[in-house]
Amino acid sequence: MGSRPATQPRRLATMAHTHPTVLFVCNTNGGKSQMAAALATLDVPHVFTAISAGLTPADTVNGQAAASLAKIGADMASKTPTQLTDDMQRSADVVVTVGDAATPELEGVKYVRWNIIDPSVFGAKGDARMDKLRDDLRERVNDLAGEFGTCCS
Repeated sequence: MGSRPATQPRRLATMAHTHPTVLFVCNTNGGKSQMAAALATLDVPHVFTAISAGLTPADTVNGQAAASLAKIGADMASKTPTQLTDDMQRSADVVVTVGDAATPELEGVKYVRWNIIDPSVFGAKGDARMDKLRDDLRERVNDLAGEFGTCCS
């Protein structure tokens, strides 16, 4: 007769870990929301999965925005503007409206609005304008990641 150990080894349940999803929304999904998603993918992919969409998608992403992101190693040049849908909003853990987009708010969906002041208001133009916008969005993305557990749960 064999003897059994006094305690059986504990089996740990294995579960695929999935990150929460943040949906960034702007008017055209050609600039700000694409930038925010690309910055999140660059800086905080371990915190949440970022996607983006727009109310009335542009034909292409903003070239100046893509160039500004490329300077820091983020990519949005390969992206295509996407139409916002109710299903996208419902499947996201939080929807972040970037800028002045009139995002239709659905019951039961968590929304955050980032009131972005365009750097051109302060005289920034061209590359300097886009770099300031990029830096503002990057700070907001990283702040969201740092507060995600309390603001968006």
